[in-house]
Amino acid sequence: MKKIVTGSLLAAIGLSVACIAQAQVKPDTLVKQRQSAMTLIGKYWGPLGGMATGKAPYNAEVVARNAGYLDALGKMPWDGFDASTKEVKSAALPAVFTDTAKFKEASDRMQAEVAKLVSVSKGGDENAVKAQLAAVGKSCGGCHETFREKR
Repeated sequence: MKKIVTGSLLAAIGLSVACIAQAQVKPDTLVKQRQSAMTLIGKYWGPLGGMATGKAPYNAEVVARNAGYLDALGKMPWDGFDASTKEVKSAALPAVFTDTAKFKEASDRMQAEVAKLVSVSKGGDENAVKAQLAAVGKSCGGCHETFREKR
């Protein structure tokens, strides 16, 4: 019993320290992390976008691999849009921090569309994959239109 209590106490202390450390992440570090995730999303989206528009030949293996990467990467940047980062220079528009519900909805939509792409990519139907690629592209573009500076 003493070992269980001691172990639980140590786990609670460790969790508290981890939470405090997370809360102390510098805003510019959060911005760099979210930008890095978005850069990687762009890297793995690029070939898929080319396939969706017919600018690159369709390759089912690349679609399945990149869809998996996008599924993981698509979960990463959102905690980097903390309110503490709104004064850090980035392409994020003020609406990210003022219309948080709409921003969350957009990020959730993107993640859902990518999850569908992962599923569809396993079916081998090129037309279905291309239709889902279009849905993913639309979800990404819609968020960029509302929440990112024009480039």
